[in-house]
Amino acid sequence: MRITSRLIQGAGTAAAAAALLLGGSQALAQDPYPNRPVTVIAPYSAGGDADLAARNFAAAAQRALGQAVVVMNKTGASGVIGSAQVIAAPPDGYTLLLARTGSQAILPAIMPSTTKYKWDDYTFIGTLELNPYGCIVNAKSPYKTFDDLVGAMRTKGKGMNYGTAGVLTTNDMGPRQLFRILKLTDQTPTQIPYKGTGEASMSLVAGQTEFACGSLGSFIALIKSGALRALMVTSPERMASMPEVPTARELGYAEMEGIVGWSAVYGPPKLPADVRDRLAGALKTIAADPAWIAATEQTGSIPFVRPPEETRDFVRKHYQLYRSLGEQLNIIDSKM
Repeated sequence: MRITSRLIQGAGTAAAAAALLLGGSQALAQDPYPNRPVTVIAPYSAGGDADLAARNFAAAAQRALGQAVVVMNKTGASGVIGSAQVIAAPPDGYTLLLARTGSQAILPAIMPSTTKYKWDDYTFIGTLELNPYGCIVNAKSPYKTFDDLVGAMRTKGKGMNYGTAGVLTTNDMGPRQLFRILKLTDQTPTQIPYKGTGEASMSLVAGQTEFACGSLGSFIALIKSGALRALMVTSPERMASMPEVPTARELGYAEMEGIVGWSAVYGPPKLPADVRDRLAGALKTIAADPAWIAATEQTGSIPFVRPPEETRDFVRKHYQLYRSLGEQLNIIDSKM
């Protein structure tokens, strides 16, 4: 009898312990997201547009989510390595991507066999900002207006050069679109690719290149200092910080408006709806955060927060733009 009683008592204790463990694990599983630090992967090097956008977002997201948000620069292959890492991450919301035009729209459109991922393989959370785009020359350049620059392209063609942050970036695709509009065919200026926008802008200052087109955030300090001169912007309206610079539409090149840099936040595929909604809600909070707005505008960018479905539509249009441009220029990766 005593043995039986002890067995029953032991079984009861074990059951109670199991129940306690089960209850603890259920409570842990029910902890609201996020309950530990979140990592944001910036697929480009420190100091560039992507890195600045990621760090501004991380600081604001930490306030909105009440949890640490850490930026990790995972560079290589024009943003492909960091982007692919997010696709392979667990779909739990603790690894996010600072998505960019080049790695998420241009490369999947032009080099699909290199990226290995499609433009819509991710969970879209929201856009963050737009990077105003334009064409710039050295302040001492003989090209005082955009028409002067276009006239030179038509007459000199290959005798001119321009600097970029590398092939298949907005710095590269913007001029390609312009050359297509101008019907320059094989008489296009020669591209001088650099490792980043910093080097490309300094080559312009040094007079090593004749012009550049790119996100103005990388050039704006040099423009304001008087070292460089902006000739055109692709935004629908003139920029408040440079009201004297005409828009592409004003100049008769409305097709250039599609060329613009942007940042967005993506998650891995199959991210649970509740986690996505929590992050989208945080972005809505961030959109009204004065510190984030000020930090974003300080980089020359324009706050542009949009919800998941609008983000998908926005990115699709940019992917289609670059796919169409790639087909017209016959530069689509032939391996696919």
